[in-house]
Amino acid sequence: MDFQRSFIDKIYQSHSHCPECPSPRIVQEFFEGLLGVLFPEYAVQILQDTQEVEDKLQYYSIQLQGILGRNKKLINKDSDVVAKDFFAGLESVFEAIHEDILAMFEGDPAAKSTTEVIRSYPGFYAIAAYRIAHLLHQQGVSLIPRMITEFAHSKTGIEIHPGAKIGKHFCIDHGTGVVIGETTIIGDNVKIYQGVTLGALSVNKEDADIKRHPTIEDNVVIYAGASILGGNTVIGSDSVIGGNVWLTKSVPAKSKIYYQTKMYNASAETTDMFIFKNDA
Repeated sequence: MDFQRSFIDKIYQSHSHCPECPSPRIVQEFFEGLLGVLFPEYAVQILQDTQEVEDKLQYYSIQLQGILGRNKKLINKDSDVVAKDFFAGLESVFEAIHEDILAMFEGDPAAKSTTEVIRSYPGFYAIAAYRIAHLLHQQGVSLIPRMITEFAHSKTGIEIHPGAKIGKHFCIDHGTGVVIGETTIIGDNVKIYQGVTLGALSVNKEDADIKRHPTIEDNVVIYAGASILGGNTVIGSDSVIGGNVWLTKSVPAKSKIYYQTKMYNASAETTDMFIFKNDA
C-alpha cells in the first residue's frame, strides 16, 4: 500500500521531536517493579536475602536515572541526583503506605487481613501509586508522576493527581470514580468512599497556578457520590459528609452534612434539601 508522503513526513516530525521519550510501558514497568520490591505480594519472585533487596533497589535507581536522562525536559537537575533523592525518601513513603493499608483494613469489616488489602483492594494500588508519584513530583520531575497515577487510574478507576497533598492513615473504600485534584489538601485519618470528587469550580487555563481544589481536614469521612469543589472550600476536622452531597462552601469542624431526597410534588417549590448539623 502506498502512503501519502505528507502523512509520512508528519509522523516522522512527531518522532524526531520526541527523541528517547520514556514510553508509558517503561514507566509502568518501573513502577510495578518497584512496587514488587516494596511489597512481596506484587513481586514476580520473592527476594531471598538483604543483598538481593539492595541489588534490586540499585537496579531501579539506575533505571530511573535512565528514564529521566533520556529527556532533559523532564527535570531541571541531574538525573542521578533526582534518583538519589527519590530513593532516599522511599523509606518514608514505604511507611506511609503501610499506614494506609492499616487504615483500609481497620475501616472495612469485610477485610480479613492486610494481605487481602494489598492483593485485592484498588484503594491500596491507587494510593501506593500516588505516594510513589508524589515523591517524584516533589523532586521536580514532570510528566512521569502523572503517567504513574494515570496508569493506576486506568486499573482502578481512582484518579489522584500526584500534586495533591495527602496526610497519614488515608483510606479509600471501594474507590471506583474517586477524583482528587492537583491542589487538594487532605489531612490525617480521612476516609473516602466511591464516586467522591474533590474538584475545582473553575476549569479556566489561567487558574492553573492557583489553589483550585478543596482542603479536607483531619478525621473526615466522605460518603459515596459526594462532590466537594473549590480552592477556598474547607471541610472542618471530624466532619461527616453524606452521600451525594454537593458542597462549594466551607463547613466548620464536627459538621454533619446530609442530602435528603423528597418525593416529587409538582405543586411544591423544592424537591430536595440538605440537612446541616454541627456538634462543635
